[in-house]
Amino acid sequence: MSDPQQSQPADDTFLSHLIELRDRIIRAGAAVIVVFLGLVYWAPDIFHLLARPLLQNLPKDGRMIVTDITGSFFVPMKVTMMVALVIALPVVLYQLWAFIAPGLYQHEKRLVVPLVSSSYLLFLCGMSFAYFLVFPTIFRVMAHYNAPLGAQMSTDIDKYLSFALTTFLAFGMTFEVPIVVVLLVRMGVLTIAKLRQIRPYVVVGAFVVAAVVTPPDVFSQLILAVPLILLYEVGIIAAWLLVRQDKNKVVIPDETA
Repeated sequence: MSDPQQSQPADDTFLSHLIELRDRIIRAGAAVIVVFLGLVYWAPDIFHLLARPLLQNLPKDGRMIVTDITGSFFVPMKVTMMVALVIALPVVLYQLWAFIAPGLYQHEKRLVVPLVSSSYLLFLCGMSFAYFLVFPTIFRVMAHYNAPLGAQMSTDIDKYLSFALTTFLAFGMTFEVPIVVVLLVRMGVLTIAKLRQIRPYVVVGAFVVAAVVTPPDVFSQLILAVPLILLYEVGIIAAWLLVRQDKNKVVIPDETA
């Protein structure tokens, strides 16, 4: 028979990991809530800032409407929570990092930190690109399509929020392409030569993705497809630099010993 005391240390370790995970989640959630409470007073202003690209491109008779009774309250709250999550995301990522770091090797720790930091910055760049360039372009095009129809352009604030979140997510993930490319090379799934070889397929795929995500006009598709292709090239360059750096660190063993 096995001694129950022999399994006790393993049980204690598992329980301690669960307790630590709970504490990390509570701290991450608390950081988001604290930022949200600090911004909630300006929730209408934050939503107005999010809606500015649409409001600036609406025709004279166009306006934003509310079709849900509670929409005018909850939609600004949702936008403020989204902003709070983006602002508090470094704290959330740090809590995740602090939880998994003890189980990583030293070389993995050196790789994870710059990759996570780069992912956060690239995601913010993708959201900024969507807000400052994509939104005005799409809304201007949609207003142009509505004019010949004699249709009044009125958008529900809840549907606009869904559209904005989807677009932010699409462009945020698009800007993560260099990170994905680097990871694929780092894990040995693809080589630099293979990445260059499949470049034509990536170009076609970029335009297919752009055609699905953006409105059916050439310019709107180009503003997603072109950055996607350029970011793929940036990922190849970053992966090549990383591979070259790893080769320079290789130490040739001394065979005379």
